[in-house]
Amino acid sequence: MKVINTRLDGCLLIEPKVHGDARGFFYESFHAGRFAEAGLDLAFVQTNVSRSAQGVLRGLHYQWPKPQGKLVSVLEGEVYDVAVDIRQGSPTFGQWVAAVLSAENNRHFWIPEGFAHGFAVLSGPATFVYQCTALYDPACDSGIRWNDAALAIDWPLAHPELSDKDQRAPFLADVADERLPKFP
Repeated sequence: MKVINTRLDGCLLIEPKVHGDARGFFYESFHAGRFAEAGLDLAFVQTNVSRSAQGVLRGLHYQWPKPQGKLVSVLEGEVYDVAVDIRQGSPTFGQWVAAVLSAENNRHFWIPEGFAHGFAVLSGPATFVYQCTALYDPACDSGIRWNDAALAIDWPLAHPELSDKDQRAPFLADVADERLPKFP
C-alpha cells in the first residue's frame, strides 16, 4: 500500500495494492500490521455504510467529547471527501483538505480524531464505507455548516441536497469551546 501525506498533519490518503485481471480485482482495505508499519496503529469498533444519490452532501460531522477516527472509502461511485481541522490551538485550525474517492481509484482517506468530515456525491449513486475507532454516541453527535464562509471549502456542488440536521448546523465560530477538541 502507498501512504500519501496531505497538507493537514495526520490526514492521509491510502492507496491499497490492487490485484486485478479479466475477472475483476482484489485488495486489502485494511491490514492491521501494514497500517501499524505505516504509523497507524488502529483498532476499529464500528463499520458504517451509506448510499447516497448524486448531488447529496453529508457533513460536516464529528463527535465530541468521544471523538472518532475514520478510515473512509467508496465501494460504488465517486465522492468529493473533505476533512476539516477543528482542534483548538492547532496550527491548521479551520483548514481543510479534500480528495476524490471512487470505486475506480480505490483510495482510502484516514481522518484522525479532532477533524470534522463530510462528502459530496459526484456520481449517482455512491456507496460509502467508514470504519470508526469509537462507537457512535448520539450525545456526542456534532457538526459544522458545510458552507461556512470562514472555511471556504471549494465544494464541487453549488446547491447540494442536505439533511435537515446539516442545514441547521452551526458555523465553526459559533460552536462553544467545550464542544470542540483541543490540540494536541
